[in-house]
Amino acid sequence: MNFTLTRYAPTPSGFLHLGNLYSFLVTKVLGEITGAKILLRIDDLDRDRYRTEYVQDIFDTLDFMEISYDLGPKTIEEFEKEWSQIHRMNMYQEALEKIRDRKLVFACDCTRKKIQQMDSSGYYLGHCQIRNIPLERNETCWRIDTFDTDFIKVKTYSEGVKSYTLPEDSAFFIVRKKDKLPAYQLTSVLDDVHYGVDLVVRGNDLLGSTLDQQIVAKGLDISSFQEATFHHHSLLKGPKNKKLSKSEGATSLQFLRKEGKKPADIYGILGEMTGMKEPIRDFDSFKANLII
Repeated sequence: MNFTLTRYAPTPSGFLHLGNLYSFLVTKVLGEITGAKILLRIDDLDRDRYRTEYVQDIFDTLDFMEISYDLGPKTIEEFEKEWSQIHRMNMYQEALEKIRDRKLVFACDCTRKKIQQMDSSGYYLGHCQIRNIPLERNETCWRIDTFDTDFIKVKTYSEGVKSYTLPEDSAFFIVRKKDKLPAYQLTSVLDDVHYGVDLVVRGNDLLGSTLDQQIVAKGLDISSFQEATFHHHSLLKGPKNKKLSKSEGATSLQFLRKEGKKPADIYGILGEMTGMKEPIRDFDSFKANLII
């Protein structure tokens, strides 16, 4: 299979960790195998958590590990001037208007505490769907009505077309936040389509996001996204088999660099964490031992 473009899509909400690096490397391997060029696409619309030092950390990590890409910013200044999602707000707003006009959303004013009180799982199960809250009321978000969602088909890299049902934690997802900014599931689809991404590589914890984004694409009649190919890779796990987090400093790449670790050392850690049979010291040995 040959593709045109894949991407690294980090969020500058913390310092990158080994799991982020693993995803970058899997993306790079698949890019080389399939002939796809690589875009660096930084998701920066979560302005509450956005920090320039987190953006700089993305560039520092890619440079330190000698991970190349073909398109995208090389510096913070270039990113903020040309590549930030802020420059695509008109595109997002037009999509939100289309979603509203097509009556695909309902307004919700629930807080996280209220959602937790209504269901101990913490999942939002459509409480506001029948409340008819005006969409333009302040302090409300817009949620996609997924009540009648059928099987969702996804074209996968290694297993062909697969059908999924939408899990509860992905139902009634948000496309416009209470601050009226577009939410991740919407912007991610539009950005990938905007740049022409046809191969999306992400962790298997984001399968729910892929399904939500397919719903967005269908609602907006975006066939190119529905026809894109997805690969969901396994996750690196930390102590007690927990998913790695940006809040845990020990797996932060910045922490490892300050500890004096070299790229070969970090490749070695990745090889051990993923159970690769051969010693891993560089990208070539990582690629040779990676099972897709």
